[in-house]
Amino acid sequence: MKVPSPFIKGSKEVNAVIETPKGSRNKYVYDEETGGYKLKKALPAGMVFPFDFGFIPATKAEDGDPMDILVLTDAPTFSGCIVECKVIGIIKVQQEKKGQDVRNDRVIAVQLDSRQYASVERLRDLEEGLLKEIIHFFASYNNITEDKFIPLGNDGAAEAIRLIEESIQSANT
Repeated sequence: MKVPSPFIKGSKEVNAVIETPKGSRNKYVYDEETGGYKLKKALPAGMVFPFDFGFIPATKAEDGDPMDILVLTDAPTFSGCIVECKVIGIIKVQQEKKGQDVRNDRVIAVQLDSRQYASVERLRDLEEGLLKEIIHFFASYNNITEDKFIPLGNDGAAEAIRLIEESIQSANT
């Protein structure tokens, strides 16, 4: 796969590569070696991804992986789909990876041409309780795998963009 630019030309909007579509019990991950998508695991019965989940290309987060992104879309997409997004905020998270505590934040964005989320500019514009549900999903998801998941709070789009820019620099060093 040719890696798209993280930022959409001339803007602070980003491209997201979807690994796991909304509604899926299966967790997929992009495999650089094969250029395909691997089935990482299946979630327990009754648990599904609440929105499309993937990564921001050409980034490297503190955990060593590309920066995670949850994209609110009108309908599920598919693994490998590139979605142009408007960043609305970030969930800051600390997790354990290889015995060390690292940040593993989740950028929250909305599909650029969404009908349902067109008016959403900030996390606080989301339906009441939705952000708590998203955080609860990630906590439950990590609890199942017995990974430590500590939410450190949320922040707005400006902080999310700053962290994305840092992760782009990290990917280029």
